[in-house]
Amino acid sequence: MKDSVIVLSGGMDSTTLLHDRKDQIALAVTFDYGSKHNAREIECARKNCEMLGIEHLVIPLDFMAKYFKSSLLIGGDDIPEGHYADENMKSTVVPFRNGIMLSIAAGLAESRGLGKVMLANHGGDHAIYPDCRPGFVDAMSEAIRQGTYDGVVIDAPYTDITKSDIARIGKRIGMDYSLTYSCYKGGERHCGKCGTCVERFEALRDAGIVVED
Repeated sequence: MKDSVIVLSGGMDSTTLLHDRKDQIALAVTFDYGSKHNAREIECARKNCEMLGIEHLVIPLDFMAKYFKSSLLIGGDDIPEGHYADENMKSTVVPFRNGIMLSIAAGLAESRGLGKVMLANHGGDHAIYPDCRPGFVDAMSEAIRQGTYDGVVIDAPYTDITKSDIARIGKRIGMDYSLTYSCYKGGERHCGKCGTCVERFEALRDAGIVVED
C-alpha cells in the first residue's frame, strides 16, 4: 500500500530507502535549499524516481541559503575535509534543516491522505547533526502526529544502523550507486576528501560495492 511521502535528497541513504520501500512510497519530495551539491543531488533524485515511476516534486527553499549560516550552503565557507567525527564538520550543519523539511513533507502527506513521512537518517549522522538523532526524530514524529488530523508520523527505519549497513541493503536489492551523489563540494566527481565522501567510500567498500565516482 502506497501510504508514504519520502524526503529524497538524491544521496545514497535516501535513494536506498526509495528503492527499499518503493511499494510504500506515493510521493518523493526533494528540497532545493541552496546547498553546494543540490543541483547534482536533484538530478539523481529525479532519475531514480523516473526509474521507479514515483511522482517527484522539487520544492525551493532558497531562504535557507539567504539567511542561514553553514559551509554547506552557496556563499558559505569552504567545505571542510576529513571524517564526520572531526570537530570541523560541524560547520556543515544547516540549522534545523530536517525540521523544516519534515514539516513541509508532513503537510504534503496530510494534503494527499498519506500517513507517513519517510526519512533516511542513520547512526553515522548522530554525532554531528542534531536533527538526525533518535530523540529529535521521535519528538518531531510526535509533534507531527499531534498536529495533523489523521496522525501523520515519521518512518525512519535506518536511524539505528550505519551507512555501511545501508550500503549492504542496497547491494541486496541491486542498487546502482552511480545514480546517487554525495559530495558536499558539488563538483563533477566526488572529491573523496569531504566528510560525506569519506563515509560514502567507506560504506561502499565495507559492502563490497565498486562504483566509479
